[in-house]
Amino acid sequence: MMKRKVILVLLDGLNFEVARHALGHLQAWCGAGRAALYKLQCELPALSRPLYECVLTGVPPIESGIVHNDVTRLSKERSIFHYAREDGRTTAAAAYHWVSELYNRSPFDATRDRHTDDPALPIQHGHFYYADHYPDSHLFADAQSLLVRHAPDFLLVHPMNIDDAGHQYGLDSPQYRNAARRADVILADCLQGWIDAGYQVLVTADHGMNNDRSHNGLLSEEREVPLFVVGNAFSLDASAQPRQTDLCGTVCELLGVPHDKPFCRELLT
Repeated sequence: MMKRKVILVLLDGLNFEVARHALGHLQAWCGAGRAALYKLQCELPALSRPLYECVLTGVPPIESGIVHNDVTRLSKERSIFHYAREDGRTTAAAAYHWVSELYNRSPFDATRDRHTDDPALPIQHGHFYYADHYPDSHLFADAQSLLVRHAPDFLLVHPMNIDDAGHQYGLDSPQYRNAARRADVILADCLQGWIDAGYQVLVTADHGMNNDRSHNGLLSEEREVPLFVVGNAFSLDASAQPRQTDLCGTVCELLGVPHDKPFCRELLT
């Protein structure tokens, strides 16, 4: 197995159609034949904490037991962080505090957990925030700091402002669309540097958003989310049909670490 470095960007609450028309920089990479966009259908329920668990472990909520946002406990599953650490790789996350609660320590204690540096933990290096309006600009700066200080083999980057705008204003609102556009502008400042540093990059979302300013049901706008892939390890095969439950195993394949999760072989070269 070839061992690569991977960055997974989880743009919380980003609906597929808004991603398709609002993320102009990522679409430029696709237009240049250097990236590809796929449509995923999120698992149910279309809620954040259950789907963080799904993306990072490959286990759907009905099997993981993380079935709503108020299930506050450590995951019982093995995540990308676990597989990477067990193979001697370095892990990091700039993410919402629920990610820390799932894989490091629960409940979250901001004094202890907000800034984490502990090689014994699954997420060894972390900056964790706990306000939904925490600026995406700050979150990406947190991620860049982790890259500079630790050069992690696997880094999760998880901003919240798109989801926050959706809950305040709904799917069909300029505030929601503009939050997506702002995230794309920030990614434009990061993406080439990440690729130049040897990272494979996936950009996806946990769930979408509806016009009721929520998500938890079967509507396509709630369940359809993007997956952009950028890097020389990806096939860019337009016929590939990845599933949300494939993301954990696919990242593990890219990292070159042993795992027992499903993955999308067609995504990879």
